[in-house]
Amino acid sequence: MTETKIPKITTEDVGKLKAFISSTVTKAHAKGVVIGLSGGIDSAVVTKLCADALGPENVLNVFMPSRVTPPEDYKTTSELSSLWGTEFRVVDVQPAVDALAAVLLSDAETPLERGNISARCRMIVLYNLAKKRQYLVMGTSNQSEIMMGYFTKFGDGACDATPLANMYKTNVRQIARIIGVPQPIIDKPPSAGLWEGQTDESEMGIKYEDLDAILYDMEQDMTDFQIAADTGLPKEKVQEIRRQVQSMEHKRLPAMRPSEY
Repeated sequence: MTETKIPKITTEDVGKLKAFISSTVTKAHAKGVVIGLSGGIDSAVVTKLCADALGPENVLNVFMPSRVTPPEDYKTTSELSSLWGTEFRVVDVQPAVDALAAVLLSDAETPLERGNISARCRMIVLYNLAKKRQYLVMGTSNQSEIMMGYFTKFGDGACDATPLANMYKTNVRQIARIIGVPQPIIDKPPSAGLWEGQTDESEMGIKYEDLDAILYDMEQDMTDFQIAADTGLPKEKVQEIRRQVQSMEHKRLPAMRPSEY
């Protein structure tokens, strides 16, 4: 495919993100932020941005493993928090997931169904801690995930602020390099960690570099034919991505309300 035209991230862009975080916390009269730290690039980037903007003593990282969490993620998250000086807590969500699953799941359980339960249990943990401390919950979703609806509504999509909402996944990798996220985190295959062996790109059926090129051209109001020609990707794949973005609009918008009578 052709080289993406998505603008490169600069140190000035990173400075604006830090200013956004600082002003958001100040305006909310909050005392700090809580972030679910998974061991992936998005939560690592948000953690480092918040630590730089607010001071690490005002950042609480929470690692929330379940039965399918890779063992190495325990070590990764602890080391990242220690590296940047943030407070670190571990909350095992498996008992809560099991309890809800016993009530909710049918004989036709799917990995996605249990994964959504896990994501929502994690958000209960974060908001519980945020309420106790007068903290804000910082979201870690990026623009690629938001446009594709690749998040659990009221799960990992729930937050008080989302610093990376206007940043494609490829942008997030650039930010990570600028602010000093360790290279192994940048190179790690993206995963929501909702079931064993799950990765973002395998589930979506496209690499983030290709996805971001399509999404960027869509935002420039290009037709499917123009996007296919510009990116070198099949028109059928472009159409598939556009359908996905359109069908997931309800996840990006506030709850629908009836119009005024």
